[in-house]
Amino acid sequence: MTNRHQNILLIGASGTLGRAVHQTLASRGHEVRTVGRTSGDLRHDISDPAQITALYEAAGPLDAVVSAAGSVPYKPLAELGPDDWQAAFTGKVLSQVELVRQGLAHVAARGSFTLITGVLAHEPILTGAAASLANGAVESFVRAAAVELAPQRVNAVSPNVFTESLDTYGDFFPGMGSVPLERVAQAYVRSVEGAQTGQIYRL
Repeated sequence: MTNRHQNILLIGASGTLGRAVHQTLASRGHEVRTVGRTSGDLRHDISDPAQITALYEAAGPLDAVVSAAGSVPYKPLAELGPDDWQAAFTGKVLSQVELVRQGLAHVAARGSFTLITGVLAHEPILTGAAASLANGAVESFVRAAAVELAPQRVNAVSPNVFTESLDTYGDFFPGMGSVPLERVAQAYVRSVEGAQTGQIYRL
């Protein structure tokens, strides 16, 4: 797809990444409808499949669905219980899988889905086992789903810790560097406006 006007649904628009992605996509002439649990144009919790159904009914026809949301618990491995693993899987994997599954009927024939994973899929850290599991699952899903969705497309953005968040989170990612939010937002542009599918954009 070229940089023509697209109707885009943005999940997690109120977060640090979501705000950057919203600004970047809107600056390129796209119509961006924001989604969040407690803020945004549409208020829905994507961890609940019934709310995803309601979200798509309210959103109308779409060219792209973009996700910048996904919560996982961070604890030492020995302290992660069954509820924590389930929370990671529900909060980051199943929620995004369901966005794609239900979105197939609402996104244009050559439209796209862009999901969020993260560096921990391939660079583990202490207390990050649940996040690594969730991110790895999302990336595997993207590669597999792309085989079946064409001509619709699906990609994932896998960023390092944000440069703008180093003061808060940098100690958890020692020696791993960082990535500016602007670069991460550009990866979303690449996914939405480009032609690739099944890609994991690692930053």
